[in-house]
Amino acid sequence: MTNDDRATGGTDGDRDGEPGRDHGPGRDDTSDSDDGSDQNHEPDHDHGSDHDHDGLIGWREGADRVGDLRGRLLDRVGTGTVDIDRIAGRTLAEGLDAPRAVPDRSHSTMDGYAFAAGDDYPLAVIEADVFPEDDPPELAAGEAVRIATGAPVPDSADAVLKREEAAVEDGRLTGPELDPGTYVYERGSNVAEGERLFEAGERLAPRDALLLGDLGVDEVTVRERLSVGLLATGTEIHEGRSRDLDSPMLANLVSAWGHEPTHEGSVPDDYERVESRIAALAAEHDVVVTTGGTSVGDKDYVVRALDALGEVLFHRVALRPGKPIAVADLPEHDAVAVAVPGKPVGAHAVTTLVARPLFTGESELSTVEATLSTDVGIGPAGFTYAVPVVLEDETATPLGHADSALQVYEETFDPSVLSSSTRATRADGFVLTESGLAAGDAVDVVPYPAVER
Repeated sequence: MTNDDRATGGTDGDRDGEPGRDHGPGRDDTSDSDDGSDQNHEPDHDHGSDHDHDGLIGWREGADRVGDLRGRLLDRVGTGTVDIDRIAGRTLAEGLDAPRAVPDRSHSTMDGYAFAAGDDYPLAVIEADVFPEDDPPELAAGEAVRIATGAPVPDSADAVLKREEAAVEDGRLTGPELDPGTYVYERGSNVAEGERLFEAGERLAPRDALLLGDLGVDEVTVRERLSVGLLATGTEIHEGRSRDLDSPMLANLVSAWGHEPTHEGSVPDDYERVESRIAALAAEHDVVVTTGGTSVGDKDYVVRALDALGEVLFHRVALRPGKPIAVADLPEHDAVAVAVPGKPVGAHAVTTLVARPLFTGESELSTVEATLSTDVGIGPAGFTYAVPVVLEDETATPLGHADSALQVYEETFDPSVLSSSTRATRADGFVLTESGLAAGDAVDVVPYPAVER
């Protein structure tokens, strides 16, 4: 038994049983086996099970290591150009500096009269009107000109008196005193020429098309989308006795994160076939994502295969559900591998929290505040627990609690059973906690859309 096993009250060989099997309310799940693999078999003596690597690390540290790996991965990927109407989810290949100041001329933000704020009333209104398509006239000291919203301000003017506050009699303008810059969108106030606006490796969003277009940038250089091969492991899936629930979910995540998933089928619990299939997919794809076989049971071959094919950066994070994730760099294949547990809710939790930075470069979590509806206990200390909740009227109800529509546990959160409960995906988000929670507590809820895009 390792130090991590003693700290969590279990051994690496403990299992949760078959996927979806009810272990009863409040079961203390401390094992590595969130994948729910079949363990009714004889030990395989040809391949050792000593692949502890760093032992248990925090999920945030795992996410940071994955984020560091992203740079190496992107360096292996080609580049291309895309028009700015196709940038959403794409990763910039190079930084971008503003080619010019924005705006390149000062503009009026109101209909009214433009003049120099330092001039004294009354001002002589010249016989002209300035519209957005016009070149503004020159103004002498003590002069003003009628101007429309969006029109360029004369070079000598620095303020606009809005029409509702202006009084004009016999061509003479009076009104309240103005400070320089009043109702003027000043030249360069948005962007200075040469200013660094986007960094290499940044993932672009739809809103970025607004700034790029304003800069006169019609296309940008981006990294090619990552090619991602999805492989399910497990004899029960390979032989059709159990459905592969994880691959469609992972394919949708990869697509939402801006990359190209390919479902590559399944492989049975046979070490040589697991290793050779991962190697073949690593030669074909930038990233290989496997499901199942990530614990240390006799037929959990995935991490051992990754050990043989490259460098396992870590195996297991202190997150429940989802603990037995592994991430490996496979430099001989110019690929990265992410091995996630097979239980569906645990697979989603650990992929979105730990693996997401590899695909998006983002690890920060947006949250909304809510009030917890009921007490929720947790299991052993030393873990972060991802508790699914339903939000209604700023109240968060743990989905899976006996008081919810899905009754998995009475009071103590049960990640083992919940990890298999696909009904739990009807939650609106999840609360991350390292300690028990009480009814009435203010909690930060991570909405699912915050990690799925």
